[in-house]
Amino acid sequence: MRHIRSIHIFYSIIMSVHGWASKLPEERELTTNCSNLSLQQVPTDLITTTTTLDLSYNLLFQLQSSDFRSVSKLKVLILCHNRIQELDIKIFEFNKDLRYLDLSHNRLRIVTWYSLVGLRHLDLSFNDFDTLPICEETGNMSHLEILGLSGTRIQKSDFQKISHLHLNTFFLGLRTLSHYEEGSLPILNTTKLQIVLPMNTNFWVLLCDGIKTSKILEMTNIDGKSQFASYETQQNLTLVNSKTSMLLLNKVDVLWDDLLLIFQFVWHTSVEYFQIQHVTFGGKVYLDHKSFDYSNTVMRTIKLEHVHFRIFYIPQERVYLLFTKMDIENLTISDAQMPHMLFPIYPTRFQYLNFANNILTDDLFKNPIQLPHLETLILKGNKLETFSLVSCFANNTSLKHLDLSQNLLQHEYDENCFWPETLISMNLSSNKFADSVFRCLPRSIQILDLNNNKIQTIPKEIIHLKSLQELNLAFNFLTDLPGCNNFRGLSVLNIEMNLIVSPSLDFFQSCQKIKTLNAGRNPFRCTCELRDFIQLEKYSQGMMVGWSDSYICEYPLNLKGTRLKDVHLPELSCNTALLIITIVVIMLVLGITVAFCCHHFDLLRYLRMLGQWMWMWHRVRKTTQRELKRNVQLQVFISYSEHDSAWVKHELIPNLEKEDSFVLICLHEENFDPGKNVTENIINYIEKSQKCIFVLSPNFLQSEWCHYELYFAHHNLLHESSDHLILILLEPIPLYCIPSRYPMLKALMEKKAYLEWPKNRHKCELFWENLQAAINVNSLETREMCELQTFTELNEEPQGSTISLVRTDCL
Repeated sequence: MRHIRSIHIFYSIIMSVHGWASKLPEERELTTNCSNLSLQQVPTDLITTTTTLDLSYNLLFQLQSSDFRSVSKLKVLILCHNRIQELDIKIFEFNKDLRYLDLSHNRLRIVTWYSLVGLRHLDLSFNDFDTLPICEETGNMSHLEILGLSGTRIQKSDFQKISHLHLNTFFLGLRTLSHYEEGSLPILNTTKLQIVLPMNTNFWVLLCDGIKTSKILEMTNIDGKSQFASYETQQNLTLVNSKTSMLLLNKVDVLWDDLLLIFQFVWHTSVEYFQIQHVTFGGKVYLDHKSFDYSNTVMRTIKLEHVHFRIFYIPQERVYLLFTKMDIENLTISDAQMPHMLFPIYPTRFQYLNFANNILTDDLFKNPIQLPHLETLILKGNKLETFSLVSCFANNTSLKHLDLSQNLLQHEYDENCFWPETLISMNLSSNKFADSVFRCLPRSIQILDLNNNKIQTIPKEIIHLKSLQELNLAFNFLTDLPGCNNFRGLSVLNIEMNLIVSPSLDFFQSCQKIKTLNAGRNPFRCTCELRDFIQLEKYSQGMMVGWSDSYICEYPLNLKGTRLKDVHLPELSCNTALLIITIVVIMLVLGITVAFCCHHFDLLRYLRMLGQWMWMWHRVRKTTQRELKRNVQLQVFISYSEHDSAWVKHELIPNLEKEDSFVLICLHEENFDPGKNVTENIINYIEKSQKCIFVLSPNFLQSEWCHYELYFAHHNLLHESSDHLILILLEPIPLYCIPSRYPMLKALMEKKAYLEWPKNRHKCELFWENLQAAINVNSLETREMCELQTFTELNEEPQGSTISLVRTDCL
């Protein structure tokens, strides 16, 4: 069965190992762990560069001289919890660097000493020595800091051999103790003395000598079977050379009256800090505070932790008043299942009270308590319910720090709170507080912990907490980050594990002094509303705690599980003002571009022409081919500028209307339908004409309607080729004079042949012959059809209505 030391002993040993490791020269350390392998001998294949070797919890029976010769660089050797009976320390003569040697919890009876000058930690406790294994070689270990021993008999002569050593810790781990010579322990020169007593041992003499030995004294295993000194004997104990200022008793199992005797004994010593852990007491209570002598003490702090009662009924006045009437600075009674606490009616000088993890209720505050010097109050883990009662109690103190976590506290709206102006920190976590708790907070508060409550919002009408610097609202039901309008000095905010989807703009505008923000593990909705929050980390230089693993998108579903830092939200899609400005700028650019094109390229004209052409194309699609041929009624459509009408009327038309050449010409004055617009009439008569004559001149270039007629005639869907167009150049037109907005006219003049009106009158006859030939090409069928159409219309129309010659001049 393994023996268990106290926590303090184990902690000191571990810390000493780490301390020595930090002092060792900087080189590569190698640890070999061979513990708990049921080894019966030391392995022979150890790595030669091993510096730390752990062989604990094995079955080693005997150590050989060659076991550690190969590991010459060994610094730490742990051999505890084995079955070693004999030890010759000379086997470590080749381990010059050995600093830490633990042989505790073995079966050692004999030790053959060899001076290890460099050794700093040697533990031989919990072995089977008859007397303490100390000799002159032990006294030669001048660097020894921690020494652990054991023995059945303890006498002064043993300690005199090491009295000159300046030890940090001396540890007595005793399995049995048959004899102790009074005055032995004070011979030691040590800062800390730790004693683990065997059961049924009279600890009074050891306690008395221990207090005279070191500044820190720790004793473990004090039970009710020990022989306690009587009250009168205990009062007569002399402590002239008391040294101990810190006394720790661990695993105490006594009667109540015996516990009171211990307190009374320690009360008149040099002890300033007295701690008892894992104490169990029972029996009837005979002695109480009335028999306790509170005079002549330097005691400042008393701590009772993990207290268990063996009696069902405890007279509160006898037990609780014993501690509160001690009138010390610091009192802790925790984990004691204590239902109540009584205080004297007069003012006390308590500065620190810790009643954590008990079962205290609101009854604690019903009676007035005078604690004018109280600065720290810890009531964690009780059953308190009314927050306002605590405030009334604290108002008569100098309270600075208050811990009310893990209770059942609530606050109603109609309850008034009164806090001292000195209060700077409060821990109200793990209670039942709702939003109303903010109405019952001290104005002077600087650090406030409200995590794990039922807070949904922070009311806007709460008092202004100008001094608040740290606020913890984790594990609540908040749906938004709180604004800082009521606490402008806030620098640390914890808001993790709430229901925050997207923080509002009020947070970014009012919380300018935030330096640390923990908002992880919230169900973030990764939309534009979260963009400012995501960018906050980029400009805050590490302000966000837990970034980025704790900041995950929950909504929308397509982004669920994505880290916020990986979400891309463009500025243009999220900034409404910027989006509007961008649209307006684009529209302005497009408008300016369209206006420029309309002005420079006459774009509107081409759009109108395109629309008319599309209408004509749609009309042709609905008309059969036979109907298209029947629709041709005229031979010639003439397009000219109004300024050239004299030449057309006196030269062109008379020559086309000679009796020997039957030609039907479109005249808009007689044939255009007044019920239709000009564009529709032009398209209709271009469709009805086999040929289109265009009289070109500088005047033609200035007429927009002439270009319309040219455009529609060129794109006439009734003709498969462009030989139905006849160009007559009345006056010379250089190509560079044609405006750029009329590219089609320039293209026709470059590619298509045209008839030029001669300046010499003698050449006119040839001009008319060429024109007549161009008109007569493929026109026989058209002429017959026109004659048939004319005959039909003469029979159908009233007398005097006939179609003869039709022409049009451009407006």
